[in-house]
Amino acid sequence: MARILITGSADGLGQLAAKSLADQGHTVVLHARNAERARYAQQHVPAAAHILIGDLSDRDETRNVAEQANAWGTFDAVIHNAGVYDASPQDILTVNTLAPYILTCLIHPPQRLIYLGSSMHRQGHARLEHLQRGISYSDSKLYVVLLCMTVARKWREVYANAVNPGWVPTKMGRRGAPDDLHQGYETQCWLAVSNDSQAKVSGRYFYHCAQERPHPQASDTALQEQFLSICADITGISFPA
Repeated sequence: MARILITGSADGLGQLAAKSLADQGHTVVLHARNAERARYAQQHVPAAAHILIGDLSDRDETRNVAEQANAWGTFDAVIHNAGVYDASPQDILTVNTLAPYILTCLIHPPQRLIYLGSSMHRQGHARLEHLQRGISYSDSKLYVVLLCMTVARKWREVYANAVNPGWVPTKMGRRGAPDDLHQGYETQCWLAVSNDSQAKVSGRYFYHCAQERPHPQASDTALQEQFLSICADITGISFPA
């Protein structure tokens, strides 16, 4: 059985993925932004082994989440699920892009990394010179996919993949969203634990367990290096060799 950390798992797709994986017998560690949310998460995923607490809109708290994670040793898989939509451009930058970067840099590398993207990343633009000013949701998800492809290129021993969960009826997606909720979390669960050869790949972008082509900027290695450099300048944390 695998040890899995899922960020942003107090509700939505993160909670559903956590329930599914815990029901399969895996050791699941949840994450919530505060103690109240942690209690809510524990009530809804009682089989979870533990809950990490930290607000990913605060870089110091994000560092602390990484320290809490490392106290558990090394995870088999980390699902970077946490994200915000109705938020300020600065919070979108910090939660959706910088937090996955910080956690990737500081948490002991797992065997598998899964990053939650969005179909909206295709409308994003990698304008790195504007990164510190805050960004749009579409841009933030493009940067998440860019980060994933960078990790896949640099950490050859890790399976790193990005997932478009679809527009599903969660609190973020709202009622009436047209995609299937079950398929919205099934792919990240599959990538986290499956021994299927199609899941044990790296540097791919998935939608409902099928590979798709991501935004072409995500595979631009010069852009990837520039992205890492700017993230290191903003956070004070360099990407590990």
